[in-house]
Amino acid sequence: MPIWEKGEKGETIGEETLTHRTGGRGRESGKIGSQDSPMAPEANRRRSERVMLRMAVVVTAEDEERRQIQEQADTQVVNAHGGLLRMKQHLHMGQSFLLTNPRNRKEINCRVVRTEEEGMEFYKVAFEFDRPASNFWPIVFPPVDWQVPALK
Repeated sequence: MPIWEKGEKGETIGEETLTHRTGGRGRESGKIGSQDSPMAPEANRRRSERVMLRMAVVVTAEDEERRQIQEQADTQVVNAHGGLLRMKQHLHMGQSFLLTNPRNRKEINCRVVRTEEEGMEFYKVAFEFDRPASNFWPIVFPPVDWQVPALK
């Protein structure tokens, strides 16, 4: 059952499983949050609050031979500036790619900021959008810091 979790309370929204991150490191788990990992929390300063979101997205990039590749990947964590994907294809740090949200057909250009192996088959790929895009993700009640200030 889909859950939007903030603190101790749960609320169902949409079809994805969402967990609202409240900013503390206490909810970090696994290799990404470990102190010996290159993706340790000190190296992961966020410009906007993270939300756990598991959903399918499509990554379009180029392989080493400069051929176009396309893979369905799964998001792990997202924010208004990017997120973390779990995918089989290895992408290189600094590599550009196109991310497509198949639910709303939105596309956005992204850049890989970190990669890490996850077992024998998968990679975790941290990425950033080329511009903030809080409306890319299907989150009904995004964190307050996802709001883009209005131009005066």
